[in-house]
Amino acid sequence: MTRFAREWFSGAELAAESLPGMPASERGWTLRAQRDGWIAADREGSGWRPRKGRGGGLEFHISNLTEDQQAALAMRYPAQADGTPTRLADLPAKAPARALLAAERWEWFDGRPEAVKAIARERLQALQAVAALRSSAVPKTRAMQRIAAEHKATVQSLYNWEAAVRGVGESDWLPFLAPHYAGGSSHAAECSPEAWDALRVDYLRQEEPGFSECYRRTLKLARQHGWTMPCERTMRRRMEALSDTLVLSARSTADALKRRFPAQQRDRGVFHALEAVNADGHTWDVFVEWPDGSIGRPVQTTFQDLYSGKILSWRIDRTESSHSFRLAFGDLVESWGVPDKVWLDNTRAAANKTMTGGVPTRFRFKVRDEEPLGILPTLNVEVHWTKPYSGQSKPIERAFRDFAAETAKHPRFAGAYSGNSPTAKPGNYGSRAVSLDEFIEVVGQAMIEHNARPGREGGVCRGRSFDQVFAESYAQAPIRRASEAQRRMWLLAAEAVRVRADSTVHLAGNRYWAPFLSDLVGQNVTLRFDPDSLHDPLCIYRADGSFLGDAECLEPVGFDSTEAARQHGRARRAWLRAQKDALAAERRMSVAELAALHAAADAPAPEKPEAKVVRAVFPTAGATALRADTQPDDDESRGQALMIKGLRELAEARGRHLVAVPDDTGD
Repeated sequence: MTRFAREWFSGAELAAESLPGMPASERGWTLRAQRDGWIAADREGSGWRPRKGRGGGLEFHISNLTEDQQAALAMRYPAQADGTPTRLADLPAKAPARALLAAERWEWFDGRPEAVKAIARERLQALQAVAALRSSAVPKTRAMQRIAAEHKATVQSLYNWEAAVRGVGESDWLPFLAPHYAGGSSHAAECSPEAWDALRVDYLRQEEPGFSECYRRTLKLARQHGWTMPCERTMRRRMEALSDTLVLSARSTADALKRRFPAQQRDRGVFHALEAVNADGHTWDVFVEWPDGSIGRPVQTTFQDLYSGKILSWRIDRTESSHSFRLAFGDLVESWGVPDKVWLDNTRAAANKTMTGGVPTRFRFKVRDEEPLGILPTLNVEVHWTKPYSGQSKPIERAFRDFAAETAKHPRFAGAYSGNSPTAKPGNYGSRAVSLDEFIEVVGQAMIEHNARPGREGGVCRGRSFDQVFAESYAQAPIRRASEAQRRMWLLAAEAVRVRADSTVHLAGNRYWAPFLSDLVGQNVTLRFDPDSLHDPLCIYRADGSFLGDAECLEPVGFDSTEAARQHGRARRAWLRAQKDALAAERRMSVAELAALHAAADAPAPEKPEAKVVRAVFPTAGATALRADTQPDDDESRGQALMIKGLRELAEARGRHLVAVPDDTGD
């Protein structure tokens, strides 16, 4: 219980305090005390006591009041230094306790509905009118009667209002005059918890059923299970008392709930032109006839400058593919330069390995340590990932909304417009399809107009166009340029193509030729090309990836074009002459000179080989003596043996070997 410096009050004193939810008259307090049992005989001395002093009556203890009423009295009767109570209205105007009460009442008044504030203003006007009459020497009773009649109030009400502001500065009267409604009955209609739970589960669904049908279904369950359930109106009020955010989160989508939270406003002025770009794909609501006769809705891949909002590059394709992102980025770099940062969706088309290979934060495809670097990491472009279909993450979504609302409904697309949803088809749906060339022409004009339109107020534009803002910053910004070798990175690579016998390569029905191809006849080469510019030169690479050079497109000419025939003849003769000159440069002597050199040279005499083995023919006895190294018996045989021995020593001295062959003839 709140501690008080004063704990006993008479009915008149309590009526003068205008406590929240309590009577404003002494008789009302007396009736309230009798009804609530304050003056029971057993409570004398604790709940009530006879009032001492003139007039008599009863006094009531503060324990009979609610906590809120006790707190209000505690604020109005602070204790003095000596412990005696003081009426707040009797304090000086700048007393801290009185200022605290006025501030509390103003804060309470600010939270009241407008109807309550209007009543307080009417009461204030009535009291001010009474004060004005009193200043004109009109008696108070007559002034009260007159003002009560004008304001359609009773005289007693005016006295009650005057008592409510007694001791309060006139500047603080308004919150003290506001009525204190106690509200409805504190006894709520009884409802079984099971019935309330079943009703909430049925109503708080994303199918968004009506409350009446949910109530009928729940009432049927209540009758079956014996649940207590109030009327529909009571249950509807209970449901409406739930938080709007809670109901929205249960009956709607996550995006609808997200819109209740304020979006982050990001300043793009921290960049300069081309420092940061964002890209995305947009499916046009227009039927287009492709060169092969098929009809479909094209997809535009677009790069936008984040600083200015200018559209920098775009490509049209059948679908949102890695090729379109690659080529659109190539157009951006070739036209303007290399950006430092890029914001992309983490989709299969944008996060392809050709563009983002090696980026560690990619959450599409498996990131491998051995995978080659993509185009963006190779060019040192910092990649940031965004959420698809999120305009807060990518400002380019705002530009797509303009294209869908304006360009897609261009007069030249009449009959080809498909509508932005299956339920929004125009009356002439599917009546025609525009050609691809016409579609690209109209879209190109729309991109130019979009960039040049003045009066842009978003970002740093301040009434200027995207072109003007971009040009101003681009002239002062440090721009990185790509080399020729880097520019070839975003061209598409074809499969291995064999060089034909006439030194040409063929791609998509076109022939390409370069002088260096004549040395590669029959070999496979790789072609890099722009699919939208097949008549431009394409790049030729060896099978091992080394760059060879560019090959020009050989366009077919009319069969009866003599001028084209003469030009072709001159080109062929020039090429043949160049080959002859190259051959002449390699041949530093003629064939006749080479023959003369051969004729003048003397043929060397052939060397006669020297035999390493000497064959000697002897009679049988001598050969036997030579082989067996024996001593013959007769003098003739001994003479032959001595001769053979000498020959052997001579042969060994010269490094030869003497072989004796027996002569069976005896010669």
